[in-house]
Amino acid sequence: MARFRRKSCCALIALALAVFIITVILKSLSPEDNNFGSQFALRLIPPSRQMEQDNKAVVSAKPAQMIPAEKADRMENEMQGFPEPNYNVHAFYYVWYGNPQFNGKYVHWDHLLLPHWDPKVASGYPSGRHQPPDDIGANFYPALGPYSSRDPMVLEEHMRQLRTAAVGVLAVSWYPRSMKDDNGEEIDNLLPLVLDAADKYQLKVVFHIEPYKGRDDANMRENIKYIVERYGNHPAFYRYKTSNGKFLPLYYVYDSYLQTPDVWAQLLKPNGLSTIRNTPYDGIFIALLVEERHKKDIQTAGFDGLYTYFATNGFTYGSSHHNWRSIKTFCDYNDLVFVPSVGPGYIDTSIRPWNSQNTRNRINGKYYETSFNAAVEARPQIISITSFNEWHEGTQIEEAIPKTWGKTVYLDYLPHKPTVYLEITQKWARKFSEEQKKWLE
Repeated sequence: MARFRRKSCCALIALALAVFIITVILKSLSPEDNNFGSQFALRLIPPSRQMEQDNKAVVSAKPAQMIPAEKADRMENEMQGFPEPNYNVHAFYYVWYGNPQFNGKYVHWDHLLLPHWDPKVASGYPSGRHQPPDDIGANFYPALGPYSSRDPMVLEEHMRQLRTAAVGVLAVSWYPRSMKDDNGEEIDNLLPLVLDAADKYQLKVVFHIEPYKGRDDANMRENIKYIVERYGNHPAFYRYKTSNGKFLPLYYVYDSYLQTPDVWAQLLKPNGLSTIRNTPYDGIFIALLVEERHKKDIQTAGFDGLYTYFATNGFTYGSSHHNWRSIKTFCDYNDLVFVPSVGPGYIDTSIRPWNSQNTRNRINGKYYETSFNAAVEARPQIISITSFNEWHEGTQIEEAIPKTWGKTVYLDYLPHKPTVYLEITQKWARKFSEEQKKWLE
């Protein structure tokens, strides 16, 4: 009997000890004291109703907002992965695109097929309008699809691509308030979004002033005043350092030859009736050089420099690579800024089906490399790129993808990646920077 009691007592002690040990183990695995608590403890014990409610609350909760310091650190880390922006490399940038999500309809992607000026020639080509999203007014198809320039995600991606390419400045096609091109919508109200997006990626913005209806010296002065007062204090607003140390806004003036030198002189000469010189609205005004005779007109008008825009070698005097060195000599002699415009190729037959003679094949990037090489050899102050996203004329360096729709086969960048022209741009932006340093030694 005594042996039975001892055995019972030992069994009770062993059982109590076992219960104690299990309790300690479970306690050590509870969510309160273990970083992996919810993953392991829930396998051992059934969850309480309160725990189920807590878990549901966690699942349905919104992600915690990133505090400003964390955002800044993340952005700084991202910037370190990009090449340095070259502020002497400018890319022409277009914000005239739209789609139903952001604009209520497609804008510019549905471009008209433009008729030839000779009715007899025009009769031999198709007419009408493109019908997006599969049928767009371009020979290439964008990786982002027929996007809207009002889409913040698109602006973000464009700035990322530009920064990847080491471009420092985007030259935004601009019409004054309440004005637009024949196929688009008003774009001035988009500029704050563009400037903010550019600033985030340490890019700068200049204005590429289009030939708006009625452009003359008087309203140009008012428009320049508006630009400076409306956007001049934004950190992304570009200013060019002049030879005398001033920092002035820079403006590209497209089709400047449409106004006579006398009209421009009223704005750009110190004694002009609408003069902008030596005022808070003074700037660096870059005229478009098309024909050789325009060189003298540009000088007489009081412009500060000239650019060539067209990505078609041989199409105009200004766009012909073999003329760039002599143009640079002319600019140096007359204290003008020379901005040759390089491009990856040209094809606009999606909107001008009769214009195939002006097509410039990309030759898998060789045309672009040749263009950049000719520009660097001319030793200019700035090189401009035609273009980042002028899809209608096939001059874009923005990412494009292969696409087939019915009998339509869009051009693409194969056998290279969609990023190939961004990579070529980065290579030459770096080389241009290195060469400019040598010229100054």
